[in-house]
Amino acid sequence: MELLSKDHATYRTEGVGSSVLASLWPSIRFYLPFLYIVVHSSNLARNGKYDDRAWQQSSLNVLRQLESSGVQVEVEGLEHLKNSDEPVVFIGNHLSMLETVVLPSLILPYKKATFVVKQNLLDYPVFKHVMRSRNPISVTRTNPRQDLKQVLEQGQQRLADGISVIIFPQTTRTEFNPEQFSSIGVKLAKKAGAKIIPLALLTDAWGNGRLFKDLGRIEPKNKVKFRFGAPIEVKGKGTEEHQQIIEFIQQNLKRWQDERKVIANNQ
Repeated sequence: MELLSKDHATYRTEGVGSSVLASLWPSIRFYLPFLYIVVHSSNLARNGKYDDRAWQQSSLNVLRQLESSGVQVEVEGLEHLKNSDEPVVFIGNHLSMLETVVLPSLILPYKKATFVVKQNLLDYPVFKHVMRSRNPISVTRTNPRQDLKQVLEQGQQRLADGISVIIFPQTTRTEFNPEQFSSIGVKLAKKAGAKIIPLALLTDAWGNGRLFKDLGRIEPKNKVKFRFGAPIEVKGKGTEEHQQIIEFIQQNLKRWQDERKVIANNQ
């Protein structure tokens, strides 16, 4: 698989030119090739040919199209993926569709992985074939007790099979709110005896749409940020670890927002 990072630690968009179309209409510049990638991936999945390598490649293609549309991407902490030999539970905030389609390009070169997703993603036209082929864990977001049972049972099985689990413990894609950030991921890690890699992200370059939530405006002025933290081992009830993840996300979001303010004030 193609590695984004030469030093296995960081990645930054460099040397990507912006076309006239991208400068004037970045959303059009992005969504035309994006829809082709989705349809092509769906066809591969329907024919049983959408394996991890194909998934990583299509995810990487999406990232490249974002960059060609003027979006800059910065990733930190990839060394924690490289240096961790066992499957882990990735726990992060959830802001847009971007992380769902881009994270495989970052994670799969180091670890087999799957997502915990909302059930309706498995019923989307075209896209459903891609999601189902990745053997995800589906939840309703309306029945917390059943969702917990599903995540614990299927999550333990995925981890036992050497597959890391990516989970966003928010009820929906929105700005980070600690009160809405459940401990379901910590509970899975504790139950399975797996470590947690916390993930902070800022992905509002891909907005949430009004008519179709997944297809919002592309805003190149909003630099995309990902940061993976050092692995966390769950001890005791997991309360301290849950708070540690929240603080990791909050601290990075604040740092990135402060950076944006400085840039805006200097313009």
